[in-house]
Amino acid sequence: MPAETRRARLDMEHLELALGAAGLGEFQYDVPGDFYIVSERMAAIAGGPAGFIPADGGRALWPRIHPEDFPAALERIQAGLAAEDRYEIECRAAPRPERPVTWLRVVGQRIRDEAGEIKGVIGIVEDITARRLEEEQRQALMAEIDHRVKNVLATVRALAVQTSRRTSSVEAFLQTFFGRLKSMGSANELLTAARWRGAAIDHLAAAELGGVAPGQTRWDGPELFLTPRAANAVSLALHELATNALKYGALSVETGRVDVTWREAPGGGFVLDWVESGGPVVAPPEHTGFGSTLLRQVTGRELNGHTGLEFRPNGVRARLEAGPSALVARPETVPEAPQPRTAETALAAGGPVDLTGKRILIVEDAVLLAMELETGLSEAGAQVLGPAYELEEALALLDQPVDAAVLDANLNGLSVGPVAEILAGRGVPFVFATGYGEAGGAPNGFDAPIIRKPYDVTQVTAAVSDLLRPAG
Repeated sequence: MPAETRRARLDMEHLELALGAAGLGEFQYDVPGDFYIVSERMAAIAGGPAGFIPADGGRALWPRIHPEDFPAALERIQAGLAAEDRYEIECRAAPRPERPVTWLRVVGQRIRDEAGEIKGVIGIVEDITARRLEEEQRQALMAEIDHRVKNVLATVRALAVQTSRRTSSVEAFLQTFFGRLKSMGSANELLTAARWRGAAIDHLAAAELGGVAPGQTRWDGPELFLTPRAANAVSLALHELATNALKYGALSVETGRVDVTWREAPGGGFVLDWVESGGPVVAPPEHTGFGSTLLRQVTGRELNGHTGLEFRPNGVRARLEAGPSALVARPETVPEAPQPRTAETALAAGGPVDLTGKRILIVEDAVLLAMELETGLSEAGAQVLGPAYELEEALALLDQPVDAAVLDANLNGLSVGPVAEILAGRGVPFVFATGYGEAGGAPNGFDAPIIRKPYDVTQVTAAVSDLLRPAG
């Protein structure tokens, strides 16, 4: 066998190996002979027979394209060949019983002889079904995220409007509104950890009551998981009841107690009871606030059930009854029960925070949050360094003295870890202010307090003050 023939055969074998390794099928169209050569791999991907096939003027492979995609595919093929003797298309293959949906990427190159006459077309076919499905899922996910964000914004707006109508001062509004936002944030954190498949009632109770009046609250019931809508409703309801108990009810005195129990309802759904005892004598309020309105009118509807609220002399009692649609099956991914977050709720015990003369670095990529932090720390007397919105900005600010720092865990996709490492190496204390829901402690394993968004700036100033308080 001549050397050139052996070399050509070896090249063909290498090409076959490369195409097979890449999962590509190939075809050739001989224009003078009007026939196709279709590889076995292409037949497996796109359907139809392999081997030598009469081309019928190039039309023989057209039936292998999905009828709905064919007109657009043919238009792109003809446009590509006319412009540059090449085309690339993505379309569905004609459905087969064993493969009803197959997405194809087809690339073809026209071959000409030395005189410029068209001799044929050579091309490859790739199965891109998995990639297309991923793209569709990604688009569906983005649409769902967009929907949820708009719902959250609409809910926040409604909470702000309703809260403002029933508060007489800016301070009271901010305190009440912030508490309700925190409640929503806790529920959403649990839902996110479970991939928005559902949240356990005991986790919601732990999130709302775990850091409130330790030793005075108890919750118990079977493992039940709520839909996202029901979880937010229960979280807000528990928050309103706990807030009222802290201000006026059982949790306003050391002898008081709150018991929360739940059970499955006989016809589906669940019943949750809130019972206060050991507190001051209770009387019905003279005015109905938004909290009571939310419990009586909103919560019941969101749970597809109803809510009862009683102001008994020996303590407030509430009952939340939910329909079957409020429950979901146990998600595949279930987060651990949230731990009490005393660092998030503790305020300075000695009154207003005084940070006079302290140099505090702010690292936060959200401009409005950074502005809020700067204002709050400045009002407490601190000299603010920054704010730094990018990792490089933050690193550049470390060439000057720093007494403490407030760090966002993520800066436009980059970890704040390098800044934290330098600060830790110098013995400079810092607090993380983050929107991430890591249940296992501070990001990257640092020994630092965590304040989770949404937060009140007074929490941050109190946490910074604690960091700078002398030991002992």
